[in-house]
Parts: sequence; structure tokens; C-alpha cells
Amino acid sequence: VLDDEDIVHEIQLQLMERTKSGAYLKSLDVVDIISSPELQEMLKEKGVCTPSISERMARRWLAKLNWRFQKKANGMYIDGHEREDVLAPCFCCASTVEYRQAFVKQWEGYEARFHKWDNDGNELRPRGFPVPGGRFRLILVTHDESMFFQNDQRKIAWGHKDDKPTPKAKGEGQTIMVSDFLTSEWGCLRNGDDDAQVIFKAGKNHEGWFGTWELLAQVDRAIDVFEQKMNGTAQGLFMFDNAPSHRKRAPDAISAVHMCKGPKSDWQHEPGAPRMRDATLPDSLTSQPLYFPHDHPKMAGWFKGMEQLIRE
Repeated sequence: VLDDEDIVHEIQLQLMERTKSGAYLKSLDVVDIISSPELQEMLKEKGVCTPSISERMARRWLAKLNWRFQKKANGMYIDGHEREDVLAPCFCCASTVEYRQAFVKQWEGYEARFHKWDNDGNELRPRGFPVPGGRFRLILVTHDESMFFQNDQRKIAWGHKDDKPTPKAKGEGQTIMVSDFLTSEWGCLRNGDDDAQVIFKAGKNHEGWFGTWELLAQVDRAIDVFEQKMNGTAQGLFMFDNAPSHRKRAPDAISAVHMCKGPKSDWQHEPGAPRMRDATLPDSLTSQPLYFPHDHPKMAGWFKGMEQLIRE
């Protein structure tokens, strides 16, 4: 049957159609395709009588048709940048187009102040124009973090035919995280022997986890290094990716997460956090305290609760 090009072509088309949506192919799919009226009609025209095949035969046919039972390879990752809620992350944006245009326009203003280099390494200085503060040159400083695992070793290497397998440790082993700032001008951000690099032994049994407060301390140090290096001759534009640890709010920022419905004396939006700051009513002028005043007759200083805040 598989010597006929027309039959093979039709089987391949139907197999491709079944995997187009990302579904996993099974040997039963080949059985169903062979038993389908379309294939049976084609087989009849070719003078072949094969009403159906077994799953074992289906697996053999898949191998002859160059299908392999193997780990599925990853293609290009899709991270959702084109979703509407990603393109317009805040209420103030009238539309996703306006948000993107505003970002591009702002970036064009930054880019006009960057120093660039051609393919031969010659520096291309931008044309100057007045900027607030008088420091025209702008240097992009990007932040990046990399994780290194003790047992993350290469899997392919030359070996003698008589070599015997050696035991390999389970798990990833000790983890080391390196957090640093990079520039196109100098590579890693450093001034002489001073730098802002952090080497952190991550893990519950080591130095813990590199969170927001550790990052803020590193940023303060990076700014000091940058200012010392440039001595007032340029400004730094620090850029971070959208990792959760980079989106920390102020301790007293307003949060509706786990907000209780009614008044409560000891409610906190985060353990050990200070009280939340006052909100602003829709008129953008009137401030709205989230807690009852300290001279309230029954609930002095209590959190008002979501129901009362909505009523106000």
C-alpha cells in the first residue's frame, strides 16, 4: 500500500491535519484514517482491499512514513506580548495603539542621545540639542540575572570505547546567581575596582532568595558607581525586565488583594506592613482615608472594609 505515492500523500495530509493544532498523534489515528470512507474509496480505485489495519501495523507504517516517537522539540516561544491586556497595562491608556506609540516616541527621544558604533568600531556621536539638566549624553544600563547550577554540565563529549559510566549526582546541586549591570560602552558597569555585581548563593539552606530589597540595594550601588565613573558628564538610563521581583510596590501602596468585606481592627494587606496610604475619590480631588479616625466612638483606627469604601 505504501508503495503508491497517491495513497502515501493522502495519508500524510490527514496526519498533518490532525497535528496542526498541536495535538499528539497516536497509532489509532492511522487506523482511523485507513478506515475512513475517503481512503477506502482510494484503495478501492487502486484495487487494494484493506478495510482496516492493526495498531501494530499502524506503528510500522508511521515509521515508514518518517514519523518518529520522540521528545517534541520546542519552537519559538510565544510570551503573549500581543495580548490586549499586555499591550495596555494601565487604565490611563486610551488604547493599545496610543500606549505603544507613546512608548516608541519616548524611546526615540532616548535613542537620539545614545552614542553608537559602526561595524568597524568607530564611534558615531549624535547631534546635540538642549536637554533638561544640561547633561546630553545618555548611557543605557541594562540589568540581567543568570543562574548557574553545580550539576549542569555538558552532556556530549569525546570518550574512549572502554570507558565505564560514572555515578552522577541527582538534582541540580548548589545554585549560584549572578546579578549585574551591562552597558554597550564598557561592558559590565564598573569604575576601577568598584562594581555593582552580586554573586548570590540562592536556596533555603544558603543565602535565601534574591528579592526586591536586595535588588534595590544593588541599584543604589550601581548608581553610585555610574556617577563616580561619569563625574556628571552623562546620565544613566537603567532598564529592567518585567520579572515579579522588579515590580515591588511601596510598603504603604493601596492593594485590594485579600481585602476584607467589613471593618476589622487588625487587618493588614501584608504581614508586618504599615497602613495603606489614603486613596483618591473619582473626582481626583477628594482624599479617602481607608481607616476610621482614631476618635471614632466604636472602631477607632479600624480598617473600614471594602463595603464601606465602596459606599463612600
